[in-house]
Amino acid sequence: MKKETISRRDFLKECGFLMGTAALASYPWMSALSQESRQATAKEKARIGMIGPGSRGQFHLNFLARNPKVEVVWLCDVYRPNLDEALKIVPAAKTCTDYRTVLDDPAIDGIFIATPLDTHRQITVDALRAGKHVFCEKSLSHTCDDSLEMYNVHKETGKVFFVGQQRLYDPYYLEAIRMIDSGIFGPIEGIKTFWYRNNDWRRKVPSPELERLINWRLYREYSCGLMTELACHQLQLGTWIYKDIPETVMGSGAITFWKDGREVEDNVNAVYTYKDGRRISFESIISNKFYGLEEQIMGNLGTVEPEKGKYYFEATPPMAAFMQLVNDLERDIFSSINFAGPSWDPEIARQNHGHYLLGKKRPPGDGSKNIVDAFVEACITGRQPRMVAEEGYYSTILALLGQQAMDEKRIITFPEKYKIDYDYK
Repeated sequence: MKKETISRRDFLKECGFLMGTAALASYPWMSALSQESRQATAKEKARIGMIGPGSRGQFHLNFLARNPKVEVVWLCDVYRPNLDEALKIVPAAKTCTDYRTVLDDPAIDGIFIATPLDTHRQITVDALRAGKHVFCEKSLSHTCDDSLEMYNVHKETGKVFFVGQQRLYDPYYLEAIRMIDSGIFGPIEGIKTFWYRNNDWRRKVPSPELERLINWRLYREYSCGLMTELACHQLQLGTWIYKDIPETVMGSGAITFWKDGREVEDNVNAVYTYKDGRRISFESIISNKFYGLEEQIMGNLGTVEPEKGKYYFEATPPMAAFMQLVNDLERDIFSSINFAGPSWDPEIARQNHGHYLLGKKRPPGDGSKNIVDAFVEACITGRQPRMVAEEGYYSTILALLGQQAMDEKRIITFPEKYKIDYDYK
């Protein structure tokens, strides 16, 4: 079977950028990847430092190493095996164990921060104030106060600030949002998101004293677990689609399966309610992977599932004659049985296979390469794309408020102090 991929040119064309700049009104954060912008920086180069080249940092390094506009100058990590692996990707890079060495280098234009969550605030604030552009992995931090400080320092310094919300650069999500905004699915009445896995989320530890350094995601001193590692990706759709932030948050979570000394939940559910009563929910269970990962975006005329790369209309074509006959027979057989509902009607036969977003099966990939390329372009120009920092900020705040609701076992009202000046449209 031929493997389907999407090239940069196809991506830009599908997002409208080879057709002119009018599409920027719909995707303002994509400005750095416009044809005009890329041509203007064709002979430029961004000098980058990677702080925290662990698994995610190395993932980004693979994209940076293939970008002709990038020179990776520094790799910084306190764990030597990470540096050794990263040097296999960018062997010419210098290494250090103190991130301030990278910030002290006047040649560095931008840095990537892919360190444990509890270290994000200090490194980000120091980097911005040192005059560096910053790409910080999601979530921003493990407290709302720290996240707000990071955003405010970005605004104060005027330096470029990206958060690793790659769905903003995924062409299938962009097409889904374009169709939603067009009204083709009617008003969106609810968004159900879930992320199911079946593994203990642990990484191998060569020595016991390295447990918390390597498995930091499992301990509350460093992480909020599923909410800050997974929920932040999906909750961002609420702001993106509803063009608003929720009024209230409620949630529950527990350690129900992986009772191995971890401090973060392995089973969580949170519900975010907006002022008109519409909601977005998030659920994650990491002891069953059957349903996988998806966002079900439901309007009265149709549904979108961007991870599958598909959409479905409520009105479906007539079913095949044989299945219609089966349905009619079932209706006759069961018509004399008193069901709870007055209009029970077998729906198993109604197979709605939907349609592909962008007209083809969704290939592997999630926008990560595109957001890395966009940051490189922004590093060169010094121009902050609209909405990127704000969407990243609110996705973190929503995840953290969900965790707070679980911890305190109460409904949380969105605090005024964490609202920022943001034109959602």
